[in-house]
Amino acid sequence: MSHILQLEKMDTAEKLKLMEALWADLSKDPADVPIPDWHVSTLSEREQQVKNGQAKFSEWGEVKERLREETR
Repeated sequence: MSHILQLEKMDTAEKLKLMEALWADLSKDPADVPIPDWHVSTLSEREQQVKNGQAKFSEWGEVKERLREETR
């Protein structure tokens, strides 16, 4: 099935709704979504950093607040 979308005629809200709909559909079966090799590599590196004590996890609320402070 082929659909032609005229993105240039869509406003931002419509594009965001489309992205949300696409993501909802794709995420129904995550095994079908390919994972780039660089994602696997980066996650492995970060996991090793946590194990070595070079990095740590942060609570999501703390991260959001830190990002807000950095962008003010």
